[in-house]
Amino acid sequence: MATEAISRLASEPVKPEIGSRILSDKAALLSGELSTEIMELLEQRGILVFPQVHFTDEEQIAFTKTLGKFAPEMRGEEIYKITLDKTQTSTADYLKGTFFWHFDGFMNKVPIRASLLSSKVLDPEGRGQTQFANTYAAYEALPPERKAQLEGKTVVHALAATQLDHTPEPTWEEWQQWRAIGRAELPLVWNHESGRKSLVIGNSAYAVLGMEPLESKDLLVFLRDWATQERFTYSHQWQVGDAIIWDNTGSLHRATPYPADSVRMLHRTKLEGEEPIV
Repeated sequence: MATEAISRLASEPVKPEIGSRILSDKAALLSGELSTEIMELLEQRGILVFPQVHFTDEEQIAFTKTLGKFAPEMRGEEIYKITLDKTQTSTADYLKGTFFWHFDGFMNKVPIRASLLSSKVLDPEGRGQTQFANTYAAYEALPPERKAQLEGKTVVHALAATQLDHTPEPTWEEWQQWRAIGRAELPLVWNHESGRKSLVIGNSAYAVLGMEPLESKDLLVFLRDWATQERFTYSHQWQVGDAIIWDNTGSLHRATPYPADSVRMLHRTKLEGEEPIV
């Protein structure tokens, strides 16, 4: 496969419409000298795969900081442990919602720019792949008449919607807890400062304002299926030491299901957002 040459950054495409594999070595990545090229390529390709880079936590944090403004977790932690083990992650129950297509930070005025995951422990049966979909490419490939239908549409996003995927009949108390986290009204199409556009969808998208409920759901289901078709998606089978960064402003992601007692463990770092959804 031909190698892309972007300045000093060595990479190769994973698929025509999503993903590149980074071939530069760890020392070059940690130097910060490739940060501009990395972020430019990320915006173009949606996700970047760093096979067998074996970042330590300290290296992952340092590398993330070379790419932009580092975003700590809610309690100030620099590393978030992605696991269903409640002794390791207090918010493990909410991670069940990550088995469905979503983007992160929909409640934030400025959603996070990007996230980086590194693999520490594998599920022994290979479960828990991470899948990605390029919502830039998906929007750009829509027929003109469908693009016209989406213009000006506003969608309600809520954490409650994400939890209904895995708990479709919650108790009243559960429902009230979810609702208390709030909601956001976001445009269905993100008009980026770059001039490009991407779809703002995922399992947090609950209803299109001004549309009859079933027609609203029809549109959201169509767009999810469109954006997550094979041409726009990449599924990563983790190996210990792999790392992946994805553009949270122009992609969806999900984990394939794995059980609560799985030892699967990924470590996440994030970059703060740079522009609101408009």
